[in-house]
Amino acid sequence: MKYSMKLKRDFFGELIGTFILVFFGCGSVAVTVLFSSHVGLFQVAAIWGLGVALAIYATRHLSCAHLNPAVSLAMVIGSRMSYKKLPVYVAAQIFGAFIAAAVLYLLFSDSIAGYEAMHGIIRGLPESYKTAMIFGEFYPNPGVRTIASVSTMNAFLAEGVGTFALVFMIFALTEGCNVGRPDESLAPLFIGLTVTIIISIIALLTQAGLNPARDLAPRLFAFMAGWGNAAFPDKHYGFLTVYVCGPLTGAALASVLFTRLLQPLMSDKADIRNCDCVDKCS
Repeated sequence: MKYSMKLKRDFFGELIGTFILVFFGCGSVAVTVLFSSHVGLFQVAAIWGLGVALAIYATRHLSCAHLNPAVSLAMVIGSRMSYKKLPVYVAAQIFGAFIAAAVLYLLFSDSIAGYEAMHGIIRGLPESYKTAMIFGEFYPNPGVRTIASVSTMNAFLAEGVGTFALVFMIFALTEGCNVGRPDESLAPLFIGLTVTIIISIIALLTQAGLNPARDLAPRLFAFMAGWGNAAFPDKHYGFLTVYVCGPLTGAALASVLFTRLLQPLMSDKADIRNCDCVDKCS
């Protein structure tokens, strides 16, 4: 019974936290696409970062506030969470992201339809990615006026490197042996700042997914809401390579590097016998 209650807390913590993250983040994309409310990439990146920080603060008393399947996988690899919890975390993250996409569509459906009518966009045709990008992500970034040449491999590397940096910083900011880390109460702010910086760098290439749940669930909703194949534009399933395999690979590598190499060095430097991580969910 106690274990069942803990899983319930984990599930709803991850669901609510991922909902907050996607609602705030994709909401900032929506108002930028539809109303040009934000000028410059940094404003959108800052909202994403603040959304991540607020989502962690809101739910870390329930779950470990991973809010990202790539982060959850990294925690399992790094022995910070039991592999038995991974399906619960991932399911909650995907469900939370899907609900957030549905709520955003409920709020902005009329505005999206008006934007499409004004610009002669027929939903479901290839050019409708200009509004589908509110939900799922595309490479190269459709919002960039000067479209860069971004191959699937280039996009995969961008997502992998970006997620590697994010997961590395999460480990560093929550590792008890890292005596240089900020106070535990400030860690979510620094994680959010990390997200802001990474988005500011790689979003010009891929819109900076860094999170399989954040991409796949809203993309699936867009598919169901009329965008159809325009929500899944790559016939060779490049979106899976880029937005799922990329983050998972980067997160796994960051976990191995940190836990196998840096964590023992930090433990030795700190000279703490019973040094333990702050965010242990096993």
